[in-house]
Amino acid sequence: MSFPMTYMSGENAMSMNVKVAVAQIDARVGDLKGNLEHHCESVEAARKLGARLVIFPELSLTGYSLRDLAWEVALDPAADPRLARLRKASKQVSVAFGCVEGGSDHGIYNSAVFLEDGEVRHIHRKVYPPTYGMFEEGRYFSAGSSVCAFESRHGRFGMLICEDMWHVTLPYLLAYDGAEAIFCLTASPTRLGADRTDLDNRGVNHEHQRSYARLLSIYTVFANRAGFEDGVNFWGGSAIMTPSGVSAATAKLFDEDLISAPLLGTDIQRARRFSRHMLDERMDIVLRNLQKISDRRR
Repeated sequence: MSFPMTYMSGENAMSMNVKVAVAQIDARVGDLKGNLEHHCESVEAARKLGARLVIFPELSLTGYSLRDLAWEVALDPAADPRLARLRKASKQVSVAFGCVEGGSDHGIYNSAVFLEDGEVRHIHRKVYPPTYGMFEEGRYFSAGSSVCAFESRHGRFGMLICEDMWHVTLPYLLAYDGAEAIFCLTASPTRLGADRTDLDNRGVNHEHQRSYARLLSIYTVFANRAGFEDGVNFWGGSAIMTPSGVSAATAKLFDEDLISAPLLGTDIQRARRFSRHMLDERMDIVLRNLQKISDRRR
């Protein structure tokens, strides 16, 4: 059994050439109007930097600690009139943001939405909403059930949300579905004060991003939020990692920031030609042995 590596045609691999920005913002819980205004201001600031793609953090439209308020701020990103201005802005700058999505099944989802040319291009529903420690997402959100890459006018991308990035299978699947960059929308909290710079969260999360970028020969764009909510700080530290695992840009800790860097198809080509582990991966072995493991567990 063999699988054609169609995701890496020479033309497509070199076509990506776009400046991406990460808008590391704070968000007010439940304040859709105010948060939307902040998004539009950040998109315009990114445009002035020369970016044509801007990534916001997890639940950037609503704030994170929603609890029962999640039902009240759930929306349809494609049709909700409150998003009209943001959809219009995406005609100039493509936008990935986080929101509470109301599903047709009447469930609500922690979702990442990609807007481009005034339309919703892709939605990713968080596959692994955590419910442990300080997290209680599983009480309020339904879990997503799929992950796939999608086409943009800037390249082929994938999106994951926070905890999703802690499950190695999801970045792996996106990379082999042709994603040239993975956007990780995150709201990573800490109970440490803003005067601390020795954050374990930062070290671990940056190492995750760096490892996935290097092992999969792709870009990772980590958009973490800043601000204070419900007894915790969101530590920021957003980062853009190259296919060689090198940080191209890193944001401030504990404060809003706007960072940017180019995403270049030639960097992916160079990384895969100089270190062939991505090109030489045997998906037939993975599938065959996963099936064996699954059969044994039944």
